[in-house]
Amino acid sequence: MTSQRIMNLLKEMTLEEKAAQLMQLVAAFYDDGDEGQITGPMEAMGISEAEVNRAGSVLGVSEAEKIIKIQQAHLAKDRLGIPLLFMADIVHGFKTIFPIPLAMGCSWDTELAESSAAVAAKEAAVSGLHVTFAPMADLVRDPRWGRVMESTGEDPYLNALFARAMVRGFQGSDLTRDTSHVAACVKHFAAYGLAEGGRDYNTVDLSERSLREYYLPAYKAALDEGCEMVMTSFNTVDSIPASGNRKLMRDLLRGEWGFDGVLISDWAAIREMIAHGAAEDDREAALKAITAGVDIEMMTPTYVHHLPQLVAEGLVDEALVDEAVIRILELKEKLGLFDNPLRGADPEAEREVIYCDAHRQVAQELATKSCVLLKNEGVLPLHREQKVAVVGPFAQNGDILGSWSWAGSRETALQLGASMVKLAGDNVVLAEGNGIMSMSKEQLQQADAAVQEADVIVLALGEASEMSGEASSRSNIQLPGAQLQLIQAMKRHGKPLAVVLFNGRPLDLHGVIDQVDAVLEAWFPGSEGGAAIADLLYGVANPSGKLTMSFPYAVGQIPVYYNHYNTGRPKPAEDTEEKYVSQYLDIPNAPLLPFGYGLSYTTFDYSALELSSEVMTPEQSLKVTVEVRNTGELRGVETVQLYVRDIAGEVVRPMKELKDFHKVDLAPGETAKVVFELGEDKLRYYHSDLSFASDAGSFEVFVGPNSRDTLQARFRLIK
Repeated sequence: MTSQRIMNLLKEMTLEEKAAQLMQLVAAFYDDGDEGQITGPMEAMGISEAEVNRAGSVLGVSEAEKIIKIQQAHLAKDRLGIPLLFMADIVHGFKTIFPIPLAMGCSWDTELAESSAAVAAKEAAVSGLHVTFAPMADLVRDPRWGRVMESTGEDPYLNALFARAMVRGFQGSDLTRDTSHVAACVKHFAAYGLAEGGRDYNTVDLSERSLREYYLPAYKAALDEGCEMVMTSFNTVDSIPASGNRKLMRDLLRGEWGFDGVLISDWAAIREMIAHGAAEDDREAALKAITAGVDIEMMTPTYVHHLPQLVAEGLVDEALVDEAVIRILELKEKLGLFDNPLRGADPEAEREVIYCDAHRQVAQELATKSCVLLKNEGVLPLHREQKVAVVGPFAQNGDILGSWSWAGSRETALQLGASMVKLAGDNVVLAEGNGIMSMSKEQLQQADAAVQEADVIVLALGEASEMSGEASSRSNIQLPGAQLQLIQAMKRHGKPLAVVLFNGRPLDLHGVIDQVDAVLEAWFPGSEGGAAIADLLYGVANPSGKLTMSFPYAVGQIPVYYNHYNTGRPKPAEDTEEKYVSQYLDIPNAPLLPFGYGLSYTTFDYSALELSSEVMTPEQSLKVTVEVRNTGELRGVETVQLYVRDIAGEVVRPMKELKDFHKVDLAPGETAKVVFELGEDKLRYYHSDLSFASDAGSFEVFVGPNSRDTLQARFRLIK
């Protein structure tokens, strides 16, 4: 029920004030001086000072003092005293930067992800922000797309769990009373992660059944958790740009799902309907967007310029404008802005809270759990008495935060080399070796000199942060040639060789994993990344991360993902000589490294897979039991994964689908009996008529350390 305060405000607002309330502008429109003056970008965007003064929200400003000044100046000019909403992209941390979301997913630790979001919210809120454009819930299968770094991976079930966790962390339990949290905005609705060719902003084309089966569940999970906002995607869905897609936004999101929160376009996405070929001009774009149910237009003026006239001509019912305004005002009210327009903004508290020791500790723990050991032939863990040469562009580099870390500091990020020196002192020697893209003769000479006395060489390699993220698609996802050359140059020394990778996407690892003795995937690990990786390299911590996105054998396989369909002519084995099956002639079908994969410094043995019954009914679930034994010499954490296959469905079903997982922490020689509860509800899927149900028949259960290496059993569902 809309409050009387908001209804009274709505009655007082002119149509021009209503349209302006739907406009979001960047902070550059506001001087951070005492007068809060409007600045130059106004002319380029073609809007008046009066329109800016009536705008409803601001994007991308930070720091409590700046936000307080802008808010106070705005309130002095706004006729009705309606406060601004301040929003920003706080994707994996504000000032304290956590591992990128793809790395976070590899922790398989939703509680820790929730804690990271709560830390980010606290830092953002004390700096004056009200809304974060996160979590990104896009399912991803193409590592050429740079924005895979913002997702938690290729599985809808796991993505949904992380989406829920991040919303809980950002929003807390009471946004009105608890000013240390911010409103979350799930994005990008919908199916942005399926951009053709992995090329950002590109076309998306898929069936509604696949949309519902794979791409919608994580968005829905975020909304079920109470997420306050949704952001539209740049792409088309069923050949209609998302920001003007009435079926997607008004019928599905608002009608079927009952979402009554704020829907915001992505940057300029409403005007981009013209480039898509779905609108002739700004006027038509505004008409389509408001009809579809988009409330806030980010950084284009189609609403403010055209909605009043569209209403006057009878082409837009003013009630559509009113409902958008009401949703925005209700969010401002829920955040307590009408009673306290400055909310949590506090310059003194900001200095104490930002990047404090407690927050850094959470960042280091998550970075430690997010790293994935991809290969280890007895090189790791290192011993502190060993002479270690750390070589490569990330040996002494703070560029380990990754994309969407705009408020973080590379200067204060803990570097790998310095963190290793802190643990092992003079036994660690550092050399740059090369840059990201190039290697000079002098750099190579320094590297050769550094490794002369070394027992082990650690190569710190990867992408610059600008090489992944938005607008950072790549067709070649190998390491740059200069870094592959460095591997070969160091290999000639004949010493054990370990690689630490800093990157924002799964890479084509040829020239790396086949050339070295150990590979630790560190991703972009955030502010405390260097310390976390040093602890892992020296065995202070034991790697436990598991991949949530497959690593391709070659780019030609992409998209390659674990929950794929079978074909009518499946390849029976990788070494088959049969030609007329679904296969490549020059590479395997399987990825280089599968979903769920990750090694430890210890080893685990799986045995005694048992089902409580060979028959399941809708009323009677199954217990799936497996024994996991630590067969190594070190304590370790194993993520035990449960997958299911529906042998014959009404439509073709995936070869495997993740349904559950449990973590076990085992001492050497210790055995755990892991028990999963598998009910009929986890066997349901979208049928050809879009009904959501299970089918009677045979199913396979798989349990193991990843999606490839599993024990299996069968049961039947009887209905």
